[in-house]
Amino acid sequence: MRVTRRQLLLTGSSFALAAAIAGSGFELLLNGHQALAQSVSEADLMEAGPLGDEALGSDKAPVTIIEYASMTCPHCAHFALNTFPQLKEKYIDTGKVRFILREFPFDPVAAGAFMLARCAGKDKFFPIVDLLFRTQQTWAVEKPIEPMLATVKQAGFTEQSFKECLANQKVLDGIEWVRKRATEKFNVDSTPTFFINGQKHTGALSFEDMQKLIDPLVKA
Repeated sequence: MRVTRRQLLLTGSSFALAAAIAGSGFELLLNGHQALAQSVSEADLMEAGPLGDEALGSDKAPVTIIEYASMTCPHCAHFALNTFPQLKEKYIDTGKVRFILREFPFDPVAAGAFMLARCAGKDKFFPIVDLLFRTQQTWAVEKPIEPMLATVKQAGFTEQSFKECLANQKVLDGIEWVRKRATEKFNVDSTPTFFINGQKHTGALSFEDMQKLIDPLVKA
């Protein structure tokens, strides 16, 4: 279902996150990752959305990892906090991997969180994402607006800039474009979903899982 700006601005609304999680395919992720024998056109995959890609690492890296994530997804938070720091240190910072994070919100709260990361600017996108994942349990709740505002105030948002961001239709439309294309073009239906040099893998991959997938590609 397409997220609308009206949904994001209903500050008194109750967001049924439990239902969203239950219906989003997360049951596939409970027993580790599931590697699918599926690859897609890398040319198609590398096409960025209207807002551009948010990426870390060298554009000349031999391995490109694209993650589709939802900010309210607990498995995405687990990956971000437990696997990603090691991935960044060993592979991204050393020029072996280029990492691209793309928005795949399953609910209006996740879309709003991604909007705030986008509004913060390119130099703050990943720090805001990290902050929101670290504090996910405080704002991914039935009434998320106040705790979400309190969280991003730590990163420089004011109440005015917070409201202006969530009212930005261009940003919301850009995020929705990415989510819709991932669904229709690449059959993404759960988060996190990774494409490693075009090969699809689902679930919160451990660092050891990542190593097994990346090392042969780096050597090649």
